[in-house]
Amino acid sequence: MKKEIPKKHPLSRLFTALTERSFYEYIGLCDPDITLYISDLLIEFIHIDNLYKLRDSRGKKLEKVGEMLAESDQASRARSLEREREVRKHIGDYTLFFTGMFPESLKKRAGVMWIDHFREYIRVGKESYWIVSQFDCSEYRREVPLFRKLAQNFDVCVVGLNFVKRELERIREPEYLRAKKILY
Repeated sequence: MKKEIPKKHPLSRLFTALTERSFYEYIGLCDPDITLYISDLLIEFIHIDNLYKLRDSRGKKLEKVGEMLAESDQASRARSLEREREVRKHIGDYTLFFTGMFPESLKKRAGVMWIDHFREYIRVGKESYWIVSQFDCSEYRREVPLFRKLAQNFDVCVVGLNFVKRELERIREPEYLRAKKILY
C-alpha cells in the first residue's frame, strides 16, 4: 500500500518551496510541471516503502536498478505495456532521487568505480523517462510532455535536487537526516 503525506503537511510545503527555489533561482529551470513533479517525488520517497515499492512476479522487492531494468523488459518479464511503463517511470524516479539527493550512497555501493555507477544511473534515468514519454496513448497522453522534459533535463534536475539537499542539510531537516541514515 502506497504511503502518502498530505499536500498541506508542513513537510510537503517545505519540499515544494525548496524545490521551487532551487530550480527557479539557483539553476534557472523555471518549469512548474517539473518542479511540482520533483517536489511530489521527494514527498513520496520520504516513505522508504515507496522508494522500494517495485516487486517482481514472485513478490521479491526490487532494490537494484539492474533488477528493475530486467523487470521492465517487455519481451521477457513485463506482463504488459502498462507494467513496462510503471517500472520505467519508477527507474527514472529512483535514479533521479539517488543521483540528486544521495549521490554519496552510490559511492558507497560501487566503491572505486562510483563515478561510472553515477553516470550509468544518469544514463538509465534519462532513457527510462524517455521510454515513458513514448507511451502516447489516451490515458498517458497528457504526461508525455512532462516525461520528455524530464528526460531532456535529467542532468539539470540532478543539480537542482543537489541544491534541495544542501538546503535540507543547512536547516538540518529531521526527515532528511533520518532518510540519509537509512540510505547509507
